[in-house]
Amino acid sequence: MTQLVLLTAPSCHLCDHARHVLDALVAERHIDWREVQADSPEGRRVASAAPPLRPVLVAPDGHILGYGRLSAKRLRRTLDAAEASSVA
Repeated sequence: MTQLVLLTAPSCHLCDHARHVLDALVAERHIDWREVQADSPEGRRVASAAPPLRPVLVAPDGHILGYGRLSAKRLRRTLDAAEASSVA
């Protein structure tokens, strides 16, 4: 199962959208996700490697999968490609 990290900020409408996208994908993919506040120690560590836009979605290997308004279609393609490369 893929564990993703969503870096969020308070009162962020893009973060709300990202939560909705991720919750929908949990039902159809083998993923799990957790939320990390940008102002927490872990959040600052993640944000140091991320673009200044929020929210930021990070894969277990630290690769940034998306930021800003999260695209479910792009995320599905990224997850498909990662899954295919791990099988090969």
